[in-house]
Amino acid sequence: MELRQLRCFVAVAEELHFGRAAERLLLGQPAVSQQVRRLERELKVELFDRSPRYVRLTPAGERFLPAARNVLAAEDAARALAADLAEPTVFRLGTITALGERLDLILDTYRRRAPGVHVELQAVRVRERLARVSDGRLDAAFVRGAIAEDSPDLRFLPVWEDELVLALPARHPLADRPEVDLADLAELPLRLTGRAEHPALVDLVTDACARAGFRPLLGPAHSTLQDSLASIGSGTPMWTVVYAANARLVNVHRVAFRRCRTPLALPTSLAVRRSAAVPRLLLEACRATPPSWDDQDS
Repeated sequence: MELRQLRCFVAVAEELHFGRAAERLLLGQPAVSQQVRRLERELKVELFDRSPRYVRLTPAGERFLPAARNVLAAEDAARALAADLAEPTVFRLGTITALGERLDLILDTYRRRAPGVHVELQAVRVRERLARVSDGRLDAAFVRGAIAEDSPDLRFLPVWEDELVLALPARHPLADRPEVDLADLAELPLRLTGRAEHPALVDLVTDACARAGFRPLLGPAHSTLQDSLASIGSGTPMWTVVYAANARLVNVHRVAFRRCRTPLALPTSLAVRRSAAVPRLLLEACRATPPSWDDQDS
């Protein structure tokens, strides 16, 4: 019996849906189903009653669930104790762009709870970030977007979703609306970063446009946020997407930031080594609520 099998079992038991359990664990649905099947074979009992319309615990599954939760709770407690005994003085954290006020909130909260620990921030590309977590050069790292399942030595802990808002010229007629339909932007060039720079973001936006019924007209390549906003602010009809955290900090009167009627957001996770203790104090700090987009004048 393996801990990953118990994690998959508990997630499915709580969600009563293999797909939602897979999203929660940041795994593929086949991987979750496989782990549960292996556990059932080892226990020689069916834990779930499966049908095309529902998933529910069998009587044996209901009896086994508290024991599985106890094992996972004991694992977390052991890891937390080990982390407390280690008493690190430096915590190396891989960071990402456009965290805005959220990063300040995280660091302030973490320092109050761990005053003896210095947080060292490192900003590198996502592949290098994950490599450094894997080999121990980083203790944890933020990652946006879906995670490839080719990092067996890492676990990804969901922490929040990063909302994206639309940026367009303030004098454009669409800027008079509190929310904008993506389909209404079909005739405007989209200024976006190259896919090699941020595949998760580019795929999110282009897929959303496809669902809205159009392929975006790509304008000049996005270089920096400041350059893109300057171009949009000049009045040239074009649009882009901006993290809401950045939009709260930017004061460009010639640019309007508007919510998309179909919300756009990228999931953000904290990557840590499976062999390391969960950084629970940092995790709690990450889950502290930041200012909402609605708190600003738009």
